[in-house]
Amino acid sequence: MQSRESMDMPLARSLPAPLAPLATLAYNLRWSWHPQTIALFRQLDGDLWESTGHNPVLLLQTVERDRLEGAAADEGFLAELARVAADLDRYLGDNATWFGQRHGGGEAAQVAYFSMEFGLTECLPIYSGGLGVLAGDHLKSASDLGLPLVGVGLFYRRGYFDQSLDASGWQQDSDEDNDPARLPLAPVLGADGERLLLTLPFPGRTLTAQAWRAQVGRVALYLLDADVPANAPEDRGLTARLYGGDADTRIRQEFLLGVGGYRLLAALGLAPRVCHMNEGHAAFLALERARELMRARGLSFAEAREAANAGLVFTTHTPVPAGHDYFSPDLMERYFADYMRELETPLHELLALGRKVPDDYREYFCMTTLALRSAAHSNGVSALHGAVSRDMWTAVWPDRPAQQSPIGHVTNGVHLPSWLSREMAALYARFLGPDWGHGLDAAERRARAARIPAAELWRVHRQRRASLLTFARQHLRAQLERHGLSEPRAAGEAQVLNPAALTIGFARRFATYKRAALLFRDQDRLARIIGNPDRPVQFLFAGKAHPRDEGGKLLIQRIVELSRQEPFRGRLIFLEDYDMAVARFLVQGADVWLNNPQRPYEASGTSGMKAAANGVLNLSTLDGWWAEAWEAARDLPDPPGWAIGRGEQFDDAEHQAWVDSQALYALLEEEVVPAFYDRDAAGIPQAWTRRMRAALAELSPVFSTDRMVRQYTEEFYLPGLAVDRAMVAPVHRHRLTRAQD
Repeated sequence: MQSRESMDMPLARSLPAPLAPLATLAYNLRWSWHPQTIALFRQLDGDLWESTGHNPVLLLQTVERDRLEGAAADEGFLAELARVAADLDRYLGDNATWFGQRHGGGEAAQVAYFSMEFGLTECLPIYSGGLGVLAGDHLKSASDLGLPLVGVGLFYRRGYFDQSLDASGWQQDSDEDNDPARLPLAPVLGADGERLLLTLPFPGRTLTAQAWRAQVGRVALYLLDADVPANAPEDRGLTARLYGGDADTRIRQEFLLGVGGYRLLAALGLAPRVCHMNEGHAAFLALERARELMRARGLSFAEAREAANAGLVFTTHTPVPAGHDYFSPDLMERYFADYMRELETPLHELLALGRKVPDDYREYFCMTTLALRSAAHSNGVSALHGAVSRDMWTAVWPDRPAQQSPIGHVTNGVHLPSWLSREMAALYARFLGPDWGHGLDAAERRARAARIPAAELWRVHRQRRASLLTFARQHLRAQLERHGLSEPRAAGEAQVLNPAALTIGFARRFATYKRAALLFRDQDRLARIIGNPDRPVQFLFAGKAHPRDEGGKLLIQRIVELSRQEPFRGRLIFLEDYDMAVARFLVQGADVWLNNPQRPYEASGTSGMKAAANGVLNLSTLDGWWAEAWEAARDLPDPPGWAIGRGEQFDDAEHQAWVDSQALYALLEEEVVPAFYDRDAAGIPQAWTRRMRAALAELSPVFSTDRMVRQYTEEFYLPGLAVDRAMVAPVHRHRLTRAQD
């Protein structure tokens, strides 16, 4: 396995000797949730830090030599560098982690986490939205908790896509090449010191893949890449884009992720006993685990599947049918006919594993069905989504009532160090203490939160709102200049937004079920809400529609058109090219986080969790995570937000939208806006700050990936490890010995 030193060595050699530790810091993505490390890179060149997309490797490669020489001679900078480097060493060497103390540590990489996308930082654009960011946060919390886990994904040379809007407000999709040599990645090397290459059987040819490693604190993430000279052009482009191409592209990508990813771990001498499939994209690994057991122990396919499945965990993320992958029988035969001969199993038995009705030869093969039939533990990502999933997939278990289907739930969370503002994190440390996230009961959390002075909480929040508005103006100015406006005119047009106005944020993927335009059903009523000179309200929107989602693009265009018209001009802003950097400003600086999906199509919705951790109040329909959050907090004297409606569901989507929009307008008029502007003599909204404290005390500890990963570990991973030791441990020892030989 590649060492940390080999990852940063070439960059370290190019730096002045006293600055060599910067390379190690740059190549460990722990910097993405460690403000002191980010501050160190900013200190070298703040403008370059921004223009490189917050990429420390690219910054160190391109910063002027004079600046490096100056930093190398600056005693203060070197002292801070030594402190930050020592802190990383302490973090990596600390054995007193949650997992180590609670479960006695363990072998490396007992758990492998497979995901089609990972959202770790904006400079590594291999994510599209919530699924990827959740996966990135999962790895970060696994690192913090000391969980012996490894990540597996794909490296996309052209990422998802960059968003811009044309003169009409229509989304334009473009992309740029992601050069791995300029990213915090290192090539995975074999025992001979050369690049490790993996081969996979494709129809009439062999696919060759290389791999890159991203170090996420203590956790390694391996990313497979098909862009190697040995491949034909159509295969070299296989990993060019996330969620691009047709069904043929998708099945090849998912074969590479599931089968190739599992083989990569074997080639590295890693023997994970539990594999977690984050969505169905990686479900083919269930077949590869069985194939490995057949080879090692001489089992039949059925016997090997039973043993392999004991260590499989599957998380489904969407109740929307279009979010699941289906492949035609012909496509499956093209790519799996030879593979199934290796499994000594007829192809129709494989196809049956991916069909709700196994004997329906016309039914397409579904990756989610394969994952559900294979995993020992399956779950949705909120309590409501678990119930919806049991009903949605009841045909997989026709002999059971829907609500007895073996799909539980583990509600998503967010990695708080990645999403808390520095100012809010300081309040947490000062008033809530280091153990606030776990080890405290609800009463103690409330008592500690109550000690945060309202004036100080409000001061910090106003500071973050000011930062958000400054960022939004700068972002808008850059948008306008890209659209052809002169610099002076763009600067003038960007002087919008009221620093004292109630600021409501809405940012997420622009899927139609998320109903981004619900707010605009009655434009006259909305105009009265935002146009009150004594109680102004403004909205910030951001988000991308999938390149093939015409409905989502129409929603964006409609919002942009309205933003250019009176009375919404200057009070409604759409920020282009939503990414993790834009998201941080929004969730840290908005006053209210708006989320109004059509129930029950929002599986979880983690953006509201990020906002709540920063004291931002949620205004949401009772869907996803907010349904259970509201159930737990609604009876508090000052709950951490508001619920749109009471969870009513109507078959008529138009009627549903009308009912929900009326409830939204009423809440804004009668509760949200009055509460924000109800101030004491010192200008402090006392009731509002009590709601903010409730968000910190009631929501943040519960809806965090620390809690989520602990739950996965104790409910799924450890039981899977125990069964695996009894059933297949000899196979892992055989595999590890073979890899070492």
